[in-house]
Order: sequence, then structure tokens, then C-alpha cells
Amino acid sequence: MKKLEEYVLSIPDFPEEGIIFRDVTSVLQDAEGFHLAIDKMQELIADLDYDVVVGPESRGFIFGTPIAYNNRKPFVPIRKAGKLPRETVSISYELEYGSATIEMHKDAIRPGQRVVIVDDLIATGGTTEAMIRLIEGMGGVVVGVVVLIELAGLKGRERLQGYRLESAICYEGK
Repeated sequence: MKKLEEYVLSIPDFPEEGIIFRDVTSVLQDAEGFHLAIDKMQELIADLDYDVVVGPESRGFIFGTPIAYNNRKPFVPIRKAGKLPRETVSISYELEYGSATIEMHKDAIRPGQRVVIVDDLIATGGTTEAMIRLIEGMGGVVVGVVVLIELAGLKGRERLQGYRLESAICYEGK
């Protein structure tokens, strides 16, 4: 069996020269690779006591829902502004080149619920930090974050000090 890292395609000079793009779609397109990714991510948080899995649009949905399903936990989506049909809470945050707003349903997290955030990748940590602030603003307790890929050179882990962060694959560069 191949190692999980072998399913990730590395695309040089995308989206710009000098950047190596780590393509998670190559993991999803291979049944064994996808299965291995979900198993590894679940394994990394197997010791955590949590009530809810939260994942951001769109790849957090892809990795978060099977983990929630396998562990009989509810899944709560975090979406871009304007995509959810009921009353929401939102947070705006700065990106490397601009800003973004994310939101979730106002009744999605109850005070005291223990939450695991699942996503495909962590880079600078800005989106993850915003999700944590959103969840904690609703009274939830973030007990962990698990991602398929961590780009350690972008220092997202440093931004999330005080929170447990697990990554199935860690690339040292950007």
C-alpha cells in the first residue's frame, strides 16, 4: 500500500512561480488514497472527547462529513456569507490578499459543546482562527483541529497556539 503522501500531487510554480501547490484532489480521486486520508485523520483525533465536527466550505465538508458519520457525530458546515438559509452568526477576517466572511447557523453550536474542526489544509491559519472565534463566540469549546495537509512554512500552527492541531501530512515549505 502506498503512503498517504504519495497520493498528493505536487504542482510546481502554481499559482505563481516558486510555489509548490499541494493538490488534495488527487487524494480524493483515488479510492485508496481517500480512504487512507480519512482513516489517518480519524486516528489523529481518536483520543479526543468531542460532540460535534465542524468543517468549512468546501473541502472541510469533504473530509469532515465522513469523520462525523463514522463516529456518529453531527456535522456543522461553516460557509461563505450568504449561503445558509436560516439565521446565522458571522465573522469577518483578513486574508493575505483581502478579507472574507464566514458564517454558520445561529443554532448550530450549543454552549459547552466540544468541537473538532476538520479541514483539508492549514497554511497561515487565518481561516482556522476565524472559525475558532466563531465557535467560541457561540459558547462552543474547540478541543482540536485536524487537517490533511499542513504547510509549516506559513506558520499557521504558531497562530493557533493553545489549540491542538493535528496534520496527516506536514510539508516544511510554503
